[in-house]
Amino acid sequence: MTSIAFIGTGVMGKSIVLHLLKANHDVTIYTRTKEKAQSLIEAGATWAASPKEAALGKEIIFSMVGYPQDVEEVLLGEQGALQSATAGTIIIDMTTSEPTLAKKIYQQALAQGVHALDAPVSGGDVGAQNGTLSIMVGGDEAVFHQVHSLLEVFGENIVYQGEAGAGQHTKMCNQIVIASGMIGVSEAMAYGLAAGLSMDHVLQSITTGAAGSWGLSNLAPRMIEGDYAPGFYIKHIVKDMGIALRESAQMGITLPGLTLANDMYEKLVAEGYGEEGTQALVRYYK
Repeated sequence: MTSIAFIGTGVMGKSIVLHLLKANHDVTIYTRTKEKAQSLIEAGATWAASPKEAALGKEIIFSMVGYPQDVEEVLLGEQGALQSATAGTIIIDMTTSEPTLAKKIYQQALAQGVHALDAPVSGGDVGAQNGTLSIMVGGDEAVFHQVHSLLEVFGENIVYQGEAGAGQHTKMCNQIVIASGMIGVSEAMAYGLAAGLSMDHVLQSITTGAAGSWGLSNLAPRMIEGDYAPGFYIKHIVKDMGIALRESAQMGITLPGLTLANDMYEKLVAEGYGEEGTQALVRYYK
């Protein structure tokens, strides 16, 4: 049994905590409001009033929150986890965040004898529920191997990417594919409907061919049903695209496909759809 603090129990974090509890780990959670954590408390988790309190005496500290500023607050802030973390503790930030912030966390943690990994995930709510997330990890390789078996509790494709920040850079590659690829999925749906096709039958044909993708198999059916419940929020993909566009500008490269996807998603946010899932991009075509 490993003593774990888990900071942030949103759409994906909640499922991950349940996997950790099922594997008989001791999990203390922090959420801004205790009411939102009630189902996890009933499942066996302990609730803490701050990240600092949650992290006290823990071997592993996971964080999975919304935005880079949230990561900085819950890990490095006055009530952040690093305030109570002791030497030898391992911080694993699974938020999709900025590579530069990952490096900052790594350095500040190291100064206290604490290890830090940036380990963003891919696979959405379905992957979290099924324990099949893809996890891309940056930081010290020896620490990665130390926690690999723990990550296997809720992940399948777990790959070490390099030094601190490399996990976040890899996640940016992932988000670029998702954001730009969702345009293709949405346009295929719009075209098929305009042609009077049965989109269920269309998906039977194209999901297994060269056009096949995770988004086509898992999110296109939701588009057909008009189910825009978030597996991953539009507001968060907009955040991620912003990070990728800023990082690409610093590296001197231009990403016109990502720029277009960002413009389209920002339009949906302006229309009030930021709390919906990324599959709601199909609204753009209605």
